[in-house]
Amino acid sequence: MESVALEVKGLHKEYGRRTDRIDVLNGVDLTVPVGSWTTLCGKSGCGKTTLLRILGTLDVPDRGEVTYFGRSLTSMSRLERAELRRCRLGFIFQSYLLFPELTVQENVMLPAQLRGKETEHILERTDYLLGRLHLENRKNHKPPELSGGEQQRVAIARALANQPDIIFADEPTGNLDAKSSGEIMEILCGLREDDYKTIIMVTHDHRLRRYADQVYDLSGGTLALADASA
Repeated sequence: MESVALEVKGLHKEYGRRTDRIDVLNGVDLTVPVGSWTTLCGKSGCGKTTLLRILGTLDVPDRGEVTYFGRSLTSMSRLERAELRRCRLGFIFQSYLLFPELTVQENVMLPAQLRGKETEHILERTDYLLGRLHLENRKNHKPPELSGGEQQRVAIARALANQPDIIFADEPTGNLDAKSSGEIMEILCGLREDDYKTIIMVTHDHRLRRYADQVYDLSGGTLALADASA
């Protein structure tokens, strides 16, 4: 059985022109055990989202090694990386990134449709997720008709559509009030504890550190293990 979901060694990422380069990530190392919750903290602009995008295969590093379930990202073809992203990785964003012209049900169905799954299976899975996240009465509504907390729950349902192993959450409570934030964190806790999902979350809110098994502070382009209760 796999014990490590994701491992990073010597990750570097630079931006800017040749004569004016900025080291956003400067030798990042990270090991994420299967079924764990890892939180990455840091000030705005420190590179948290850049790191999360690379970990989620949405961006590529300039140097360094990223390994998923024992297999190096550099050994994968473009199609294999896309398949990894579709099948084993789920994404939750601060701004929800829902399609406003689609209904709640259609937004949640989309990832499975892109995988070419049978319609009957997709509808069954979608109904299950909407029921689990208390959205069954909103499935025919469109995102602009929902509250922020409801939209984020739709985004979580969409992230779970293909039953991913790793969930990447980029400031998932950043646009929410305290009540809605608490509800989202409870959902994520359930996914880790009941479904054994591996969660990697980026946040600037130090109050959310307590949910994690391991917390890292990103500063100066490097990660340092921190106290989750601090």
